[in-house]
Amino acid sequence: MSKNLSLNLEFLTRVEGHGHIVIDVAAGVLQTCQLQVVEAPRFFEALLVGRSLFEAQHITSRICGICACGHSLASILAAEEAIGFIPSEQTTQLRKLLLHMELLDSHLLHIYMLALPDLMGVQSFVGLMAEHSEEVRRVLRMKKACNEICDILVGRHVHPISCVVGGFTKLPDPRELGSMHKLLLQLRDDLVPSVELLAGLKFPEFERETEYVALVSDADEYPLFAGEVGSSDGVRKPKSDYRAISNEFLLPHSTAKHARLSRNSYMVGALARFNLNQTKLHPSAKRVAQEINLQTPCHNPYLNTAAQLVESVHCAAEALALVEELMEYGIDQQEAVIVGVNENRSIPVRAGSGVGAVEVPRGLLFHHYRVDDAGIIREANCVIPTGQNLQNLEDDMRLLVPQILGQTEAEIILALEMLVRAYDPCISCSTHQLQVEFINR
Repeated sequence: MSKNLSLNLEFLTRVEGHGHIVIDVAAGVLQTCQLQVVEAPRFFEALLVGRSLFEAQHITSRICGICACGHSLASILAAEEAIGFIPSEQTTQLRKLLLHMELLDSHLLHIYMLALPDLMGVQSFVGLMAEHSEEVRRVLRMKKACNEICDILVGRHVHPISCVVGGFTKLPDPRELGSMHKLLLQLRDDLVPSVELLAGLKFPEFERETEYVALVSDADEYPLFAGEVGSSDGVRKPKSDYRAISNEFLLPHSTAKHARLSRNSYMVGALARFNLNQTKLHPSAKRVAQEINLQTPCHNPYLNTAAQLVESVHCAAEALALVEELMEYGIDQQEAVIVGVNENRSIPVRAGSGVGAVEVPRGLLFHHYRVDDAGIIREANCVIPTGQNLQNLEDDMRLLVPQILGQTEAEIILALEMLVRAYDPCISCSTHQLQVEFINR
C-alpha cells in the first residue's frame, strides 16, 4: 500500500466548469482532500436587485446553459409567490412538461457523454464513436428530440423565451402537440436499449451513508415541481425555510458555498430523489430500477448515473401522458400572456416575498425574491444544487481515498474523477459568493 500520495488534478474534464482535486497523503494518513472550485464568482443575485420581477427569469436563465429552463421556472415561482399570483392548471401542466424535458436532456448528456466513457473504458465521448456508433447516434437523436420539444414550448431550450411570470407568451397549437407526441414516442422507444446498455455495465463499488435531501409530497406524484423539503434523516420543512435547510457556509478553497443540514453534509440530485420518492415513480421507471438492480436505500454515489436513467424513463413517460392529456382536452389559447415593454401589464403587483423550489437535473434549486409594491426586486438569493453537493462530495472523497491507496496512481485518479463526474456537477452555476477581507480599512 502506498504511504505517500500527492495529487493536484487541475481542470477536471467532462464536468461543467473548472475544478481541481487536491489530495495529500503522508505516511498513510490523509492530510488534504479538497475539490477546489476556482472559478470567479458570478453575482447573479446582485444583478437582480433593482430589476423588475418580470425580467428575473430571463436574467437567471443565464446562470446555466444546461439548466436554463429550471432556473427560469424557479425564478418564476418565486416571483409569482411574492406577488400572490396563482397560475392556471394548464400553465402548471406545461411547466411540468418543460421540466421533464430539461431533466431528460441533461440526464442524457451526463449518462452518455460524461459518464459512459469511463464505464466503457474510453477517454471521451469521441472515443465511443468508433466502436459504439449506434449508441452515439441514438443519444444524439434523443437530445435532438428534447431540444425540439423545448423549442415548441418556450422558443428554445437554452435561455427560454416564452415561459414568463403568469404563464406562456406563446402556447402550442394542435399541430405542435402532435409533433411533440411523435417525438416522445420515438424517445421512449430509444430509451429501451439505453436501459439494456447500462444494465450490462459495472459501476465502482463504494458506499457511504449520508443524508439525502429532495422535495417530498403527500400527493401520489413524483415531486419535481412542488412540495415540501424532506430528508432521509426525517427532516421535513416548507420551502420558505430554505436557509435553515441549506445552512450555507464558505471554505477558503472554494468560490462556491457549501451546505449541511442534519450531518456534516447532504446530497441532492437524482439519487437523493430516488431514495426519498422511489415509490412514486412511473411504473415503467420502477421496472427499469429493478432491471438495473437499483434499490433503496442506495448509498453508492457512483449510482447517481443509474438513478438518472431511471428518472429519464419516468420523465419520458410522464411527458407523454401530459401531451396526450393536452391533446385530448385542447389548449386554451386565451391564456397566452401579453407583456408590455418592461413588465406584464395584466398581472397586478404587490410587495411581498416568495421562494421557488424546483428539482432540476442536479438537485434541489431555490430562488428567493423580496419585491416592493412596484414589482422591483429588492433582495435576491439563489441556492444552487452543486453548491449543496460539494461538502458531501468531499466527504465521499475522504472515505474513498484510504480505500484505494493500494491501487496505481492512474487508477486512483480515475476513481476520483469518476466520483466527481457521478455527481454531474455544474460548477459554474455554484460560484456566486466571495468572502473578502479588507486589510487596514
